[in-house]
Amino acid sequence: MSIIISKNGANAKRIEKSNFDKEDYLQNYIHENPESIPVYEIEEDKRLFVLAREYKTESGPIDALAIDKDGDIYIVETKLYKNPDKRTVVAQALDYGASFWKHSNDFNEFLTQVDKEVRNKFNIGFKDKAKDFFDLDDEQVDILINSMKRNLFDGNLKFVILMDSMDERLKDLIIYVNQNSQFDIFAVELDYYKYEDYEIMIPKIFGVEVKKNIKTSSDRKIWGKDDFLQDAKNKIQDSETFNILTELLDFTEKNADKFTFGTGSESGSVTFKFGDNRAKSGLISIFTIWSGGKIRFRFANIRNRIGDKYVNLYYRKLKNALPSKKWNDNMLNEYSPGFLLKEIFLDKKTMDLFKKTIKEYVNEIKNEK
Repeated sequence: MSIIISKNGANAKRIEKSNFDKEDYLQNYIHENPESIPVYEIEEDKRLFVLAREYKTESGPIDALAIDKDGDIYIVETKLYKNPDKRTVVAQALDYGASFWKHSNDFNEFLTQVDKEVRNKFNIGFKDKAKDFFDLDDEQVDILINSMKRNLFDGNLKFVILMDSMDERLKDLIIYVNQNSQFDIFAVELDYYKYEDYEIMIPKIFGVEVKKNIKTSSDRKIWGKDDFLQDAKNKIQDSETFNILTELLDFTEKNADKFTFGTGSESGSVTFKFGDNRAKSGLISIFTIWSGGKIRFRFANIRNRIGDKYVNLYYRKLKNALPSKKWNDNMLNEYSPGFLLKEIFLDKKTMDLFKKTIKEYVNEIKNEK
């Protein structure tokens, strides 16, 4: 299949499909670009974080070992269509999964190995990278790790077969296994095109159509506004703090480009986000309010997506807006410093200035681009 490329509606060019020369290139590509595995078609906000390439098992190396934000573990096996053993790729992936499960009975040892792989790749530890990649806080990343532990113990693994091309027999096999077993196996066909210095990948996923509602072994809870407010009523003893929280929630609903409720098992949270195409997700989180009466400022999220300059700007604006708090410059290096609401929102004037500051900060960044 060919595709058409044009610029401003003119000078259209037909580009023919290219071929991967080696499986190693395909493996490296998904390691560097995990979005090429379209698990977002399974669930809208789902994306994969590749923990390691060539992860060793007794049966041989797993091409890529990955997780999603729910702590589900994915075994990814890549194969080129020209490879003569492509017809055994499903059995090979299952064999690797069985070996991985059987010999990973020490979860702490597994986590140590994962941390080593992540440090070698990103120069930071697994927990910090997971926080950044999935936009999680400390509680949420602990839930993710606990879900990983339970999934590994139960042998609840998911499989992705990724190829540059696959025949109908393989697609039918994967759909059949999905429909008639407890396994979750997905096939991804990755069409590859080259144009000048650009590489164009068009992924197509198969197997989702028979398992739209994927069950996961997770402690995560799906929060909504009513649950959040009820949890706040149960936890916050003074009406003043509760009123501050509801006012911040109302401000977030009306002014954020997008706001999301968290998935913590013990506490509800809601995060104020604004759109910025420099972030892979297209969104940047700037603060989170918690049903227990706390607020966290998302310094690391801003830094990792658009740089130190904007963290420093945010910090200076917060110091001016919330002078009641004794700010410490060391907070700039914290992941997301948190404070009790009643410590920093002392009166209506402070609240109004905070709202104004957040609007100005977001507009300043948007107008600068």
